[in-house]
Amino acid sequence: MANETTTTLGAELFTNILQEALFTATEQSVARAVGRNYTLAGGAGKTFQVPVYQTVSAAGVAEGTDLSNTAINPESVTITLGELGVMATVTDLMLESSPFDVASDIGNILGRAVAEKFDTDMAALFPSFATTIGNDATGISIDSLFQAAAYLRQVNAPGPYYAVVHPYAAYTLKKELATAGGNNIPNLSQVGNQALQTGVIGQVAGITVVEHSLVGVSSSDGLSCGVFSRDALGIAVGREPRMEQQRDASLRATELVMSMTAGQAVLKDTYGVHIIAQNQLN
Repeated sequence: MANETTTTLGAELFTNILQEALFTATEQSVARAVGRNYTLAGGAGKTFQVPVYQTVSAAGVAEGTDLSNTAINPESVTITLGELGVMATVTDLMLESSPFDVASDIGNILGRAVAEKFDTDMAALFPSFATTIGNDATGISIDSLFQAAAYLRQVNAPGPYYAVVHPYAAYTLKKELATAGGNNIPNLSQVGNQALQTGVIGQVAGITVVEHSLVGVSSSDGLSCGVFSRDALGIAVGREPRMEQQRDASLRATELVMSMTAGQAVLKDTYGVHIIAQNQLN
């Protein structure tokens, strides 16, 4: 870029932006809270092999009888790292004229962008789960969550369990929970009262329900929600979010670049359930 100098934002201002951005990127990412996290050492390469072990069974054995050997041959899942990044240009006029906390605002915007990209990549994995419930015509219901929980327990998927659902799907669930007199809910439950009062579902069937707008659209035009064990998804981080700045003197502005390296993959598709919800409010 032409007409660059080494002059940058003031150290205090840049530090404030950086702190806000890092906090937002790490704390507001749903993916990092619900998946199995791996941190790669520097120089570990662009791919990461995660061993996935099969289940084994124990057997009763008589006294003095030798045990037979059980072979343990783990499979491996490859997580490929890629770069996530966002750039913003902060003009001198913006800094000099704004009555607001520019550092906090910009840091929040950049950090949220990285977190949302991380979560979008996670949600794109839901259709890869081994089991699918529902379609864009029937949508999602409380029964869908109970079915998913039953399936995960049947395959001995370890907890905790999470459901990541689109706000439209969450609305359907809240509406069902907060409506007394139905076939399944003759009276409002504690969860139903909570949904009615706070708009938060909380836990259903031992599943923590997370509402997220970045849930994608499936091939059938429905919304691809997911119910899964934490061990279903692997999240590898090669480099935590970092920020750099570069002055553009002719523009009277400073470029801020935030980036990280990370990758995600389904570790065990049987530990997750893909639920298709209607892409509309009902």
